[in-house]
Amino acid sequence: MFCILSFSQWFRTSGFLFLCILFILGQGCSPDDNKPALTDHQKEVINYFNKVALGFEFGNASSITRKWEEDMMIYVGGEPSHMLDGELNKIISEINELTSDGFNVKIVEDSLTSNFYLYLGTGENYASRYPSQSDLVNGNFGLFSVFWDSHNNLNRGHMYVDIHRAEGDAQKHLLREELTQSLGLARDAPVYPESIFQSSWTTTTTYAPIDKELIRLLYHPKIKSGFDKMMTDQVLTELFLTE
Repeated sequence: MFCILSFSQWFRTSGFLFLCILFILGQGCSPDDNKPALTDHQKEVINYFNKVALGFEFGNASSITRKWEEDMMIYVGGEPSHMLDGELNKIISEINELTSDGFNVKIVEDSLTSNFYLYLGTGENYASRYPSQSDLVNGNFGLFSVFWDSHNNLNRGHMYVDIHRAEGDAQKHLLREELTQSLGLARDAPVYPESIFQSSWTTTTTYAPIDKELIRLLYHPKIKSGFDKMMTDQVLTELFLTE
């Protein structure tokens, strides 16, 4: 038996089948399929940020972000040298180029206007000024300490580089590492050998690309003091997906 359809009947039947096919195909496509996703590199950056920026190596401070709201005003004391003066200016310039939330690092000539003391000399002399560091200077050619207010914003600190036990590139490395960690990127990690935050001893005198990412992200307007891992994961993911 043959069934002959008129054109209008055929169109209605074919159109219905076409809509059914579209519906079935549509059911197989989730709205999340078109949602942008983080790259592997962006995931690595967020993971490294959490390793370095949450908490401190020493003490029992909570594992949250802490950053400077006001400018870091550095007074240099001890035995400054032409080499380290030039290196310090270079490091400060690199940091200031990476921040976008209004924060800057500056050198001041008057200690009374400073909120950060950078000592270049011996660990013994540094410990005489800051007795809390006495148990640490023997095993560390460089150290830093920072303090924060009730909102977890960093507001003062001090550091030292032992220019008698360390020489050449080791001095430059320690200056860069301790100053950068004083920004709130306070933990070491064993992940990237070229990183200034590498936990094993190195004498690298430059920031690795991922180091620059960490400084840029911590001093981005969307990152605030007091963020825990859940918050940094959320905000950094949103930041990467909207940049």
